[in-house]
Amino acid sequence: MWHYDAIVVGAGAAGLMCAGTAAGFGKSVLILEHADKAGKKILISGGGRCNFTNRLTTTANFISANPHFCKSALARYSSADFIRWVEQSGIAYHERQHGQLFCDDSARDILNMLLAPCRDFGVTIHLNTEVQSITKPDCFRLQTHQGPYTCDSLVIASGGLSVPKMGASAFGLKIAESFGLNIIKPVAGLVPFTFTGKEKEEMKALAGISLDVTVSNRGVSFSEAMLFTHRGLSGPAMLQVSSYLQPGDMLSINLLPNMNVTAFLDLKRQQRPQAQLATVLSELLPRRLVQLLTKGSLGEIRLNQLSEKQLQYIETLLHGWQLKPNGTEGYRTAEVTVGGIDTGELSSKTMESKKVSGLYFIGEVVDVTGHLGGFNFQWAWSSGYAAGMAIAETL
Repeated sequence: MWHYDAIVVGAGAAGLMCAGTAAGFGKSVLILEHADKAGKKILISGGGRCNFTNRLTTTANFISANPHFCKSALARYSSADFIRWVEQSGIAYHERQHGQLFCDDSARDILNMLLAPCRDFGVTIHLNTEVQSITKPDCFRLQTHQGPYTCDSLVIASGGLSVPKMGASAFGLKIAESFGLNIIKPVAGLVPFTFTGKEKEEMKALAGISLDVTVSNRGVSFSEAMLFTHRGLSGPAMLQVSSYLQPGDMLSINLLPNMNVTAFLDLKRQQRPQAQLATVLSELLPRRLVQLLTKGSLGEIRLNQLSEKQLQYIETLLHGWQLKPNGTEGYRTAEVTVGGIDTGELSSKTMESKKVSGLYFIGEVVDVTGHLGGFNFQWAWSSGYAAGMAIAETL
């Protein structure tokens, strides 16, 4: 039976960060990973270029039943700290909109950077290794199909439920439950919306159209691109708001967030009084979308015939189009899991369980979910570092 100071279950972003940190302070560390390679989700992220963090990271970019929980870890290891490591590693990167940072070359650069301290400080990584059971009679005992292992500190970095084809599972949540920890019900986040019936057919007819909008729900708003698909709505704006939407909620979509529609139509009414409404609106929005919004005889009305009531209706429609999704595409295409291990069960400074000494949970398995744009990777780095440092400081 092999004994280690720490065993990390999961060779993803958080797990590699934690292992490298603890090993750097002389701890013997083993990583157990059920997949055939480390960092598989890192490699496919950001279209293969890894949106590794966000320069504008704040606690407001995270969703949790306790919005204050992430503050300590993010303060101890910030986006600036990770950017510094990237630069010291000689990795070229660039910034896109909203502070998102991507590798110039490949996501593999980030994975190699994370693997370097694991290699340099002697971390053992066992791939294709599935953990069958975990108990703690004295120290932690893990049974795998390759044999038993024991450790003083155990870190669960097994990720959430998103992208099951990459091997995602409820393993971490089941382990937490087996040790008596509470779970916040997980749901798919950063995921496209779906529609049914007539609305689905309408969306299908608009598939491929993309435009910048502001979408609002439950007091939050996101101003980014929206994409019509054959199943419903996607694009950054929709993915962002999906993490907040509850069943039965309506979406309010401002199709022209930077335009005063009434002022525009008043001007056009003076310039082209005989022009049809649909023709004029097609100067602002894709024609297929205008046809849907002005279906019936509305689009054929000439500007000089528009009543004040109709003008108000158009203003309300374009600045607050109300849609009710049937649901989402679920974990199959979700980028993250919203919910997870109740943060009330963990130390915000170390990620250690308050009930079970030496048991840590980090990354996506915890009820901390970032917005789209590199924030979930930053949570992986910050929570992984917090746990790694806590293990490093144990006697």
